[in-house]
Amino acid sequence: MASRVRHSFSAPRRFAFPQIVWMGLFVVAPIILIFVYAFSNSAGEPTLDSFSNIGAFLPVFLRSFWLAFVSTVICIVLGYPLAFILAREGPRVQRLMMMLIMLPMWMNFLLRTYAWMSILENTGLLNRLLSSIGLPTLNIINTPTAVVIGMVYNFLPFMVLPIYSVIVKIDHSLFEAASDLGANPFSVFRKIVVPLSLPGVLSGVMMVFVPSVSTFVITQLLGGGKVMMLGDLIEMQFLGSAYNPHLGSAIALVMMFIVILFMLVVNRFGESQELRVKG
Repeated sequence: MASRVRHSFSAPRRFAFPQIVWMGLFVVAPIILIFVYAFSNSAGEPTLDSFSNIGAFLPVFLRSFWLAFVSTVICIVLGYPLAFILAREGPRVQRLMMMLIMLPMWMNFLLRTYAWMSILENTGLLNRLLSSIGLPTLNIINTPTAVVIGMVYNFLPFMVLPIYSVIVKIDHSLFEAASDLGANPFSVFRKIVVPLSLPGVLSGVMMVFVPSVSTFVITQLLGGGKVMMLGDLIEMQFLGSAYNPHLGSAIALVMMFIVILFMLVVNRFGESQELRVKG
């Protein structure tokens, strides 16, 4: 009997072995290499010189986290109402809307970003439309605004889906009970829907904020190389003319530390809000 129990537990481990190997090769090993490069110099000697040079890139750090914050807020403003409305529709409408939300993600990331270049450039579709109706054209391409638009477009589904998956599971009897007790629709939304949907919002925030901080394709295509963010800076150190993988690794570690700290704060805030709701 004991051998049969041990066999039942060992079988899932065997199935998990390919995933463990994959994570070890493509996640753990690169992180170890980044640590090695960050705390050494070109001669292979241990040093902290790379970290001492990071202060010169403080504007890039501030710009990256600010644009990521703005993009995340816009995704919440746009994604939460969409997820709420979608969760209240029937199954048929939900399937259709989910397909429309997921449809852009079936296309290549670069193609989606190139499409926005053709829309936002000075002679693009947007300015042509404005000119045709007699309105002044806009200079959006190669600006932070274009970068934010690209990040919101590409990462908005990652905000909608977690919020929708939480709201759709809320027991409708709670809404009926609140209405029977005299609560108006706004009170029901504020005191029931918002607190119970907070885990989905926090998940969406992390899924949007983290890739927004480290993006570099969007900034290179829609920012035209004029809006440098951390992803561009790290890519420049590894692949650009200013080849310095030690500095690039140090910047990547600092960014990773700040992002992990942000995620811990968000999780702690979510736990405190959940306890407050249960209390």
